[in-house]
Amino acid sequence: LPQRLAAVAAAAREEARQSQQQLQAQQQEVARLQEQLGRARQDGERWASALQRAQREALEREATRGTEHARQQELIRDMKGRLLELLRDKDALWQKTEGIDTPMPSPPTRDAGLCVRCHKDFRLLSRRYNCRLCQGKVCHACSVDVGKQGRCCLLCYQQRHPQAT
Repeated sequence: LPQRLAAVAAAAREEARQSQQQLQAQQQEVARLQEQLGRARQDGERWASALQRAQREALEREATRGTEHARQQELIRDMKGRLLELLRDKDALWQKTEGIDTPMPSPPTRDAGLCVRCHKDFRLLSRRYNCRLCQGKVCHACSVDVGKQGRCCLLCYQQRHPQAT
């Protein structure tokens, strides 16, 4: 019996030693897992912080974009208003100058033998006159007597006296 008890005690010690080794291994495993859990929590906190920062930056960009879009819309509206204003001014000026844009008399031709208006030859019976405004050579039919000032061609006279036409 004492031998049997010694063998059971030795087996129990061996079993206790193995249990203790298993317990130490499990404790080491728990410590390693707790360390990994701590690192995972830190990573999670960093990722959560980065996500919050990214969301905040996205909201700021969106607000800036919205403000910029509103500013651009206002600028477009102002430019359209200015364009309409300029078009109205252009139309008003065009209406004021509509009657002014008559063509200038053509420069006198260098051929002294022809009327610059009707191209009639100056002969013995067709007299030649110098227009006092454009200096062109015109015949009697293509000129107007303006009194003491002399004669001028019909085109210059019409430009100076539009009510006479």
